[in-house]
Amino acid sequence: MILTNSTSPIIKEQRECELEAKRKTHSWKTYASGAPRCINVDNVLQLPPNDQFTFMKTVHFGYDLLSSDIGIKLKGYMDCKETWKDLNDIRRVFCLKRTANSDLVAELWKKDSFFGYQYLNGVNPVMIKKCQKIPENFPVTQDMVSSSLGSATNLQKEMQNGNLFLADYKILEGIPTNVINGEKQYLSAPLCLLWQSSYNEILPIAIQINQTPGEKNPIFLPSDPEWDWTLAKTWVRNAEFQVHEVITHLLHTHLFAEVFNMATTRNLPMGHPIYKLLIPHLRFTLEINTLARKQLIGSGGLFDQAVVTGNGGVPALMAKAMKSLTYSSLCLPDDLEDRGVQSVPNYYYRDDGIKIWNAMERYVSDIVHYYYESDEAVANDPELQTWVAEIFQEGFLSNKNSGIPSSFATRVEATKYLTMVIFACSAQHTAVNNGQFDFFAWMPNSPTTMRKPPPATKGTTTYQSFLETLPAVNTTATAMGTVAVLSFDPLDPRPVGCYRNSHFTEDAPKKFIQEFKEKISEISKHINERNEIMKLTYKYLDPNTMNCSVSI
Repeated sequence: MILTNSTSPIIKEQRECELEAKRKTHSWKTYASGAPRCINVDNVLQLPPNDQFTFMKTVHFGYDLLSSDIGIKLKGYMDCKETWKDLNDIRRVFCLKRTANSDLVAELWKKDSFFGYQYLNGVNPVMIKKCQKIPENFPVTQDMVSSSLGSATNLQKEMQNGNLFLADYKILEGIPTNVINGEKQYLSAPLCLLWQSSYNEILPIAIQINQTPGEKNPIFLPSDPEWDWTLAKTWVRNAEFQVHEVITHLLHTHLFAEVFNMATTRNLPMGHPIYKLLIPHLRFTLEINTLARKQLIGSGGLFDQAVVTGNGGVPALMAKAMKSLTYSSLCLPDDLEDRGVQSVPNYYYRDDGIKIWNAMERYVSDIVHYYYESDEAVANDPELQTWVAEIFQEGFLSNKNSGIPSSFATRVEATKYLTMVIFACSAQHTAVNNGQFDFFAWMPNSPTTMRKPPPATKGTTTYQSFLETLPAVNTTATAMGTVAVLSFDPLDPRPVGCYRNSHFTEDAPKKFIQEFKEKISEISKHINERNEIMKLTYKYLDPNTMNCSVSI
């Protein structure tokens, strides 16, 4: 029920007592300056029992970590700090764990068409935006790209036709870099210009590895020598890895989901309909994030061992991302419009995501309109208003420039926000998490770090220098073991829509849940039918394999 002026004082007191108790067990702390705040615990044993993994999930998750670690050590790779002698040697690191898509990535990684494909349907499908003007610090000319565009068109015409796109990694500029195996590691902030060809492929046509143009920062082109161009693309893929893992994955799904979890527990009593709506989408998030802060991004963790943004880069990058965060970037329809990618062909993340967003929005709208008879009822719900205000303060750090609401005036506003919350915790996390092994297991496609600085001139890169720039053997093994564990959810999953313990008791919300399940079942059927005729499948937004919550 929702609190109103006519609610019994006894019920109000009971609800406040419930929330006061939860606020004691779920208090906030600052993990890193400029990042969303988190639960005030140091390890998973300090979490309340209801927030801990089930026994089944704990055992299976521990087995995955253990078996992955032992598998790598048995092969003797963890102690090897040397450069890979040949790219084919990398195939032996994880020969015991392969997928159809990971095999295809290892086959296609050097192709320009696959490089572009990943901007649409890889694990970070939110990066590119339509290019309406060539940036001043990226002086690409017609002469540079004429061989890519062909004689029938030119740079200006393609821009006017909406066929040029930009991936700009400026956010990585100035981020501290790691030292791995006693060696300084390197990070760049590249710009990449992409073109939608007449064959509806997204192709890279120019890459500048750093932000400031100049003689020692050349613009690399597909017409350059093979290893010059391959290395330039690899610098972009390394930048992609950092942005994906720290911003798109960790910040926008894991850490925001924790904020939603904390605010829901602290401000919405169990009898509140919005608590009932959200609670399936918050399961296990506190434990997986507590583990991540200790084992993944904590001191001596996997990022420190294998990623260029380890040892100080992660908090700096998160703080930068928080300052530039916008509400529209968290709401899929708005994000697609802002980036100008509504009509890009073969964009399966967009196509599947919009269907799922719309299904979720309809479900949420039904719930909101059932329990709130008017906009005034939303505006006058003190618990709901406290909930959204706390998220704004503790999660979004009161950043008014973000456009993120700190209160609700209407049912439409509440519906959009709640859809964003559920989508982030389920669909978006699945889209940016479940393909990690597929796209990252073949290390040259997405190296976690680079051991040499970017080339200052063209014509200097060789196959050997390319190998020497890639992560060392042990760094590769650590990274591959990590993505193998993180890409496959342990036992005890809860697919979206499968609410085993429905908290709603009325017939109407139960009907809304059933309608939602039927709609996402249709979406899943369509996705599987499409994938049957595709070699490289896009399965990362299939509701049948989409967990309700951030739990891996």
